[in-house]
Order: sequence, then structure tokens, then C-alpha cells
Amino acid sequence: MAKIVAERSDVIPVLAEIFREHGFEGASLSVISAKTGLGKGSLYHFFPGGKEEMATTVLREIDQWFEDHVYAPLRQAEDPREAIGAMCRSVADYFRSGRRVCLVGAFALDNVRDRFANQVRDYFAGWRTALATALEKTGNDPGSARELAEEAVIAIQGALVLGRALDDPAVFERALARVEARLLAGKD
Repeated sequence: MAKIVAERSDVIPVLAEIFREHGFEGASLSVISAKTGLGKGSLYHFFPGGKEEMATTVLREIDQWFEDHVYAPLRQAEDPREAIGAMCRSVADYFRSGRRVCLVGAFALDNVRDRFANQVRDYFAGWRTALATALEKTGNDPGSARELAEEAVIAIQGALVLGRALDDPAVFERALARVEARLLAGKD
């Protein structure tokens, strides 16, 4: 049964899950209408720019979540090691321990990548930069911090894909534990 939505903000998490499940192209207005419980008129009332505005809004919400729960805490941490551990916990929660697709990553790999290129790039670059900032605060030189941060984001994203491909979320959990151990094993 479709969830009844009363406000624009109510529909955004539902849209995110629709795009995760069906991709951008597969998320037809009929599918979106059925899953949100909103008619096409209501959808266009909330999102006059149609499906593209819906996806842009969802990506903006994801970016804001990561800014609030991952990037800003990493950049502003007084205790960068605690912030790195908190990042791993937040990422595990967000991706439901590997059971949830990274929508930004999916868009990066899809034929709609160019349509959302700035948001896709900013998400990954923001994560890498914020994590490198925290790693520098632990005593890593800037080059090593950037490499470690890049390896961590690669490992997390790759584990999401592999866990999904194997239908084994434990792949993600193991990879995230290795990422955290590697990031925290560095300089102090």
C-alpha cells in the first residue's frame, strides 16, 4: 500500500527509495505516483520540474545529511580519531549496514551521470576532502591523508556494490571495519 504524503518534505525520502529501487529511468511517474500515493498533479505541484527536480531534491537531501553527519564532524573535530569512528558508524547506519544502495553512486554509474554531474562530484569530493582533513589532524601528511581518504571512500563504495552483488551485507560490515582500523592505525 502506498504511503500517504501530506507535504513536499514527506515525499523526499520516499522518492529516494524509489530511485534506489528503480533507478532514474525506471522510476516512471506512474511508479512514483503509486509508491507515494500522490497523483501526477500533486507531484507536479510539489516538483514543477518533474522527475529531474525530484532527483535533484533527493540528491540535495542526501548531500545535506552527509554534510551534517559526516563531512562537518570530520572537518571540525577536536578529536579527529573519534570523528573517524563516528563517520564509520554514521555510514553503517545510513547504508543500513550494506543493505541500502548508495544512490549517488548509482547515479554516478548510470547514464544520467552527466545530468547530475556536479552533485555526484561534490558528494564524493566532499567526503574525500573532509576525511583527509581529519586524517591530517591525526598526524598524516597532506598527501598520505588524501590517499587514505580516497582508499576509504573507494573501499566503502566498493563494499556496497560487492555486498549487493553477492546479496551478502556482511561484506560491507567487514570492509567498513577494515576501513576504520586502517584509518585509525595511522599516526597520532
